[in-house]
Amino acid sequence: MRSLWLLVFSVSVLTGTIMAFPMTPTEPPEVSGSFRVKDTSLTHLTVHRKTGEVFVGAINRVYKLSVNLTELRSHQTGPVEDNAKCYPPPSVRPCTPKLESTDNVNKLLLVDYAGNRLVACGSIWQGVCQFLRLEDLFKLGEPHHRKEHYLSGAKEPDGMAGVVVGDDDGDLKKKKKGDSRLFIGAAIDGKSEYFPTLSSRKLVADEEKMEMFSLVYQDEFVSSQIKIPSDTLSQYPAFDIYYVYGFSSRTYIYFLTLQLDTQLTQVDATGEKFFTSKIVRMCSNDTEFYSYVEFPLGCTKDGVEYRLVQAAYKHRPGKILAQALGLSEDEDVLFVIFSQGQKNRANPPRETVLCLFTLHQINLAMRERIKSCYRGEGKLSLPWLLNKELPCINTPKQIGDDFCGLVLNQPLGGLRVIEGTPLFDDRTDGMASVAAYTYGGHSVVFVGTRSGHLKKKGTLAFIPARIRTTNKAIIKTPPCDSVIQTGAGNSWGCLKNNMPTDIIIKTREMGRKICYSFVSIRRSSAQLENINAIASILLSD
Repeated sequence: MRSLWLLVFSVSVLTGTIMAFPMTPTEPPEVSGSFRVKDTSLTHLTVHRKTGEVFVGAINRVYKLSVNLTELRSHQTGPVEDNAKCYPPPSVRPCTPKLESTDNVNKLLLVDYAGNRLVACGSIWQGVCQFLRLEDLFKLGEPHHRKEHYLSGAKEPDGMAGVVVGDDDGDLKKKKKGDSRLFIGAAIDGKSEYFPTLSSRKLVADEEKMEMFSLVYQDEFVSSQIKIPSDTLSQYPAFDIYYVYGFSSRTYIYFLTLQLDTQLTQVDATGEKFFTSKIVRMCSNDTEFYSYVEFPLGCTKDGVEYRLVQAAYKHRPGKILAQALGLSEDEDVLFVIFSQGQKNRANPPRETVLCLFTLHQINLAMRERIKSCYRGEGKLSLPWLLNKELPCINTPKQIGDDFCGLVLNQPLGGLRVIEGTPLFDDRTDGMASVAAYTYGGHSVVFVGTRSGHLKKKGTLAFIPARIRTTNKAIIKTPPCDSVIQTGAGNSWGCLKNNMPTDIIIKTREMGRKICYSFVSIRRSSAQLENINAIASILLSD
């Protein structure tokens, strides 16, 4: 049976002051358009930060939509003749295994602003990427002739994350192609001889040039990549690092990851598998990866531990939240959703919690860990670097915020879990995605659930008084609640449906404020029907 994918766009224009906005919708919003797509599944979404245009990655297609979600262009990426056992891919060299028509699952969708192009990476041909012109999705190139062009052949759409560096500061008009670099993390499905788990790649001007995606730095001993050791995969064949979210902040690149916990998981492959969440940080100008640091990340609420990261969102806090946290308004915070426990990565528990971290808190923990290692205390403490656990070397060195590592004492891990501040939990719907928005100095969080609901929460009410510098401010919700109501209180959704779902919420601020919600609803395999929805709420200034 064919799958049906429905993109629904709803708009509601509200006027008045923030005090006048109702807490719950008073009437259904006007539906101004719809977009239907057949025979595919949506996997990723990104919004152009200048134009507000929406780019959507899917199985075998990439779409470009207008601000009101009218389809402007589409580009077909598959299916193609392929076989996962072919390395290099059959497009380069004849392959013995039989080729068959293979879907191309979009695994990464990023805008390279300096190059005026979209980077769309898929699952076919060992994970090659296409470069598409932003205006019309014309394929500028698809480099696939060198090993550097193959990012990962793993089929999972949610194990890869990337950050484009070099186009996020200064005047874009003065930027040119070739000024950007791509930090990319990917699940490798056990193929460490083919793929690094983390690397920094060149984005050169000519999309078909052989140097595209080559490592930023490489010599006989050092390169801009980290590989999972073969010893680790020999003892733990299921070991992998799944990259959930990537972002940049100031001079650093961060990734939130899920990885097999080798300290809790037995070597016996038939035993239970435990996973741990970690945050990875590197300096954005570090070409040798000497600055690599990772720390366990988690959250505890009412004595219950939540350790499986599901989604995250970097946010520049509004004035009131910044004051409550004792931060300046230019310091980033991180909202993270965790599922309970450390088991069932592929089908995590619905018991979830939303937690708040400050990057100041994370960076402080990392700096103290680096200092202790340079005093010769402890070991490098990366459990997944089996048989390569080295002691820290005492080396007098001034460690400041701008320290980006040396050839020694790296890569470095922390053992103590960095704990976030729990804001609220959900034990029924299961939170699956998060975004945040600042309105009139107030920070408001939007959460998508697996059951197809969109929830809006003010943040300050959930911040414990012990970590506030002031508790006099009162959060008033912005007018982003005019969507289809699916429940009481602060619960809304794009569809009135309780089927299992993933939701990705994107926010965008231009002349007027727009909040995008990407809802992917999957029915059971017996029903063989899928529905996707993208809803957009237009806010008044």
